[in-house]
This record gives sequence, structure tokens and C-alpha cells, in this order.
Amino acid sequence: MANALLEELKWRGLIYQETHPEEIEALLNKESVSVYCGTDPTADSLHIGHLLPFMTLKRFQQHGHRPFVLIGGATGMIGDPSGRTDERTLQTLEQVQHNVDGIRAQMEQLFDFGGDTGAMRVDNKDWLGQIDLLTFLRDYGKHVGVNYLLSKDSIATRLETGISFTEFTYTILQAIDFGHLNREHNVKLQIGGSDQWGNITSGLELMRRMYGEVEAYGMTVPLVVKSDGKKFGKSEGGAVWLDRTKTSPYEFYQFWINTPDSDVIKFLKYFTFLSKEEIDTLEKSVETEPHLRLAQKKLAEEVTKYVHDEAALEEAKNITEALFKGDLKALTADQLRTSFKDVPQKTVTNTNIVEVLIEAGIAPSKRQAREDVTNGAISLNGEKVTDTNHEITSQDKIDDEFTIIRRGKKKYFMVNYK
Repeated sequence: MANALLEELKWRGLIYQETHPEEIEALLNKESVSVYCGTDPTADSLHIGHLLPFMTLKRFQQHGHRPFVLIGGATGMIGDPSGRTDERTLQTLEQVQHNVDGIRAQMEQLFDFGGDTGAMRVDNKDWLGQIDLLTFLRDYGKHVGVNYLLSKDSIATRLETGISFTEFTYTILQAIDFGHLNREHNVKLQIGGSDQWGNITSGLELMRRMYGEVEAYGMTVPLVVKSDGKKFGKSEGGAVWLDRTKTSPYEFYQFWINTPDSDVIKFLKYFTFLSKEEIDTLEKSVETEPHLRLAQKKLAEEVTKYVHDEAALEEAKNITEALFKGDLKALTADQLRTSFKDVPQKTVTNTNIVEVLIEAGIAPSKRQAREDVTNGAISLNGEKVTDTNHEITSQDKIDDEFTIIRRGKKKYFMVNYK
């Protein structure tokens, strides 16, 4: 019998690899399954590159299965070689714990931790931290062949550039995780990104060698690639973080709303919980009325609300609307700083509007600056200035610190004052 969850995952394009497809389907049809997905605390926040495996784990929860969210307080001190060409810089114990705390708080927003299928938080430091060196070598290392490890892509690709023994053993530590969760919590399925396939299968192999036949399986989700071949998850300012102090809800919202037509339906399937019927309707809108960008707006709304909350979404939409209308006075100083942090900035000493335009590099010459002002092409904080003798006063300064100058329809600049 076809499993509803697996059928949905297939339609969404979320299944990349499975260890035993038929057995996984039979298991999901038979019982409520405990499933885990993990992440190492390499920073104190996840970024959107981490979202897909955890959102897939959330789908399991919605279908009546129990998610285990693992944050690698121990493996985070070692470093996963997967997808890297060089060694990670080791973090201090204090930094790792700080990162664990930050990610744990974010998981509270992503998962429901109450009820019969409430998510469970686990930290592999609780068990890996108890294993001494001799126990590691005798009880675990003895079951893992060096040739087997060398066959793993994450290790094989590093042999030419070099890999430390520390990172060489990483896959064994993650294998111990799967075994521990299977034995102690009856976790039968691990999911992760496609770069985690080697680590997942290592866990299954270690369990087989240590315990004989066990009911445990692995599944990966695809690597998210944009249609233009560029890496997903980056904006002009760098990574798009889930932490609102690193990436504001407005910036987060803007990242999604700027999704091109060629990617938006795929991302709606990947990153929202909208039904097939809703996404099919939005797909028709992309084909027949792309200028309305209904699919992009819905994508931005759904992901922002899921990662942050309804209040953050409303703020992001209000900022977007105010900027679209040029109504900068409707925004607070902090909202303006966030919204315009990536525009060209310059600190000036002049106060005459023409001199400011030249000093800030907004106009190339006095003649052009005067023309821009008299033609109504210059706005201060959303208000047009047409007098070339206009002197910038405290009334033109936000928080008495900066002014947002717009030249034409789309070119914005932030001018600060000495």
C-alpha cells in the first residue's frame, strides 16, 4: 500500500536517496516511527541551507511520526569533513556550547515539542562525551575498516589536500549517534542532506557489525541548487541566517520574494507546507500572470512565518510596502538602518544639498547635482527637494545621524554626518 507521506515527499522532490525503499514504506505504514536529523553547531544560528532536512523532518511529524532533533555538542568540537576541501578551525568548548544554545532556541520555532509525537531534543555530547579513548578504539574502532572509510566521498576527496585523524574519525562518531539513538530511543530512520549519505550509511554499517540485524534505515534530501547553477542560500550580504539579529525578518522576506520564476514552484514544494492544489494554482499564476508575483509573495510569507512568526512577517510586509511607496517616514530608525544597510554609504561634512550630493558620490559634478535637484530627482527620506540652496538640518536627519537620499526611482544612498 502506498504511503501518503512518501507520496508527498516524492511529489515535492524531497527524496534523493533511500537505503531500503520498500522496507521504509512498510515501516511507515506499520507504525509511528522515531526519525532523527542532526546538525553540528558550527555557528550560533542555522542558515537557510540547513532548512530543507529539518523541514522534511517536520513533515514526518505532521504525519504522526516522532522527530528527534540532534544538535552535535560533541561532533561540533571535531568537524565534519563532508563538502569541505580544508580542515575546520576547532572551536572552544565555550563557543560550541554557546552555539548549541542558539540553535536549540531556533528549533523551538521549527518544531512542536508537545503531545504524543512531540519533538525530542538530544545532544550527542551526552553520550559521546562519556566514551574514553580505549573504549572508542576497542568497542567501535575495531568494527570499522580503514578501507571502508577511505571509500567515503567525504574522506576520499580530502586525501590529496590532506585530512587530520580528527576529521578522519568524524564519520565513526556520527555512526555511534545512530546506534545510540536506535538502541536507547528506538530511532529507526535518519534523514539528512545528500552530503550526509556517507555518514548515514556508516551508522547502519556500524550497527550491523556491532548488533547484527537491526531495523534501521537512511534517507537523504537533495542538494538545493538554483536554476542558474548558483549556490542556494546566499544573498549579496552573505549567508541568510535564521537568527533575526544576523538576518532581519525583512531581509529574510526579501530573499524569498526575489526568487526567480524558474525556481519559485520548486521552492514552494521544498520550503512550504502548502497543499498540492494551492501550489498548482500558484504555478498557473506564474505561467499566466508572472508580473503579479503571487507565487513569490506566498513563498516569502510562508517561510518567514514558519522560521520567525506572524508578527515578524507583518513587520517585513509593512517595511516592504513603505519602501515601495517611498513612505520612509512610516519606518523607525532601526527599520531604516536594516533596510538600507547594503546601499552605498558615505560620511559627509557639507550641509548644502548640492555639495552633499557631490561629496557622497551621488552626483558626479555640480552641474549634474543642480540638474538632479531642480528636476525633482532627489529625495531626502522620501521627500523631494527641488531647491539647490537647501541646507540639511536636524529635520532631515534620522536620529540626528543619517539621511536616506534617493536619486531617480531606485538608487538609494545612506549619508552619515560628522
